[in-house]
Amino acid sequence: MTSGEKPQDPRLLHTIGLDIGRVMRDVGRRGLRRQLSGTLRDLESFYLSEERRERLAGLKPASKLAHRLLWLLRGLLMKLPPARRVLLALALVLIVVGNATLRFGNVSLNFDFHATGDVLLLVILMLELKDKLVARDELQAGRAVQLALMPQRDPSVPGWDIWMFTQPANDVGGDLVDHLALGDGRHGVVLGDVAGKALPAALLMVKLQATLRALIPQARSLADLGAAVNRILVRDGLSNRFATLVYLVLDPASSSVALLNAGHPPPLLLRGRVASELPAGSMALGMMPDATFEDQCADLGDGDVLVVYSDGITEAENDAGEFFGDARLRAAVTEAAGGEAAGIGAAVLAALKTFVGEAPPHDDVSVVVVRRQPGDQRGT
Repeated sequence: MTSGEKPQDPRLLHTIGLDIGRVMRDVGRRGLRRQLSGTLRDLESFYLSEERRERLAGLKPASKLAHRLLWLLRGLLMKLPPARRVLLALALVLIVVGNATLRFGNVSLNFDFHATGDVLLLVILMLELKDKLVARDELQAGRAVQLALMPQRDPSVPGWDIWMFTQPANDVGGDLVDHLALGDGRHGVVLGDVAGKALPAALLMVKLQATLRALIPQARSLADLGAAVNRILVRDGLSNRFATLVYLVLDPASSSVALLNAGHPPPLLLRGRVASELPAGSMALGMMPDATFEDQCADLGDGDVLVVYSDGITEAENDAGEFFGDARLRAAVTEAAGGEAAGIGAAVLAALKTFVGEAPPHDDVSVVVVRRQPGDQRGT
């Protein structure tokens, strides 16, 4: 397209043709039954309460179908704003009534209420789609801001090989992966996880990042840092929101890693081909105003690796509802033993992708891999 030409709207039939091809490939890859059952599970998890889903599981097939349709319709109506709820209820009534003939003396008038109901359904669909597209644009703008706040490259610390990764389940996420030069040669690396997903978690994640960056330079110890961050999140946070994190301090002159674990899954320590968990840490941030925290330390020999991860990895589900789990994570880490940090991280993500398959993500996925470089590799 030359600079003077105006962009053209996509051709509708061409776009629909491409969409049909994508859908057919998905069906061929997953199977029609799995595709439909996955869609049904998504609908039920969104529109039905946990209590109704449990009741549904105990019903006989014929009764289950009737209750599922009724409860999904009720859930749909209750999710809509009042005006659209009224329009949808009216549309359904008109569709059920169908055609009707009204007589006025010798005059008979035929009314196609079914068509009117269809038009109302289309109007409601257009209004809901408009709202979704506006919200998606806003979330994409929020994602751009979030990415701008994230580090653009892995940190470079002499004696250490570091690899960082984060991927939100939605347009914006609640996982924090960040690093900060401490001014004396040391470097801080953090992986945090805010409870929840999407926009609320993302907003609290940004607050957590800003709080850490403000408090880290003046903290006397990691325990004091945890207590100070906790007080701020308790004071300014929401009652049902909290955050977990692992904060590492790397020193080029030392093989010891100082760390703070606030309610997060303990990092894995890989020595040779043996992966073991570090001791559990303190409680999560933002839950109790007087919570106390403690410093931890991990000594890494040449080639030893720390793997810090969010629970979006171990709690990732496949189509069968199985969790990836700790055992598969350890297996992926140990199989990549001896490699560089990026290779170990890539092995974890590859094993996760193979296990999850086509199942949609349910949580953000984040990994930080820290490897102590052997003596002959330091300084290169």
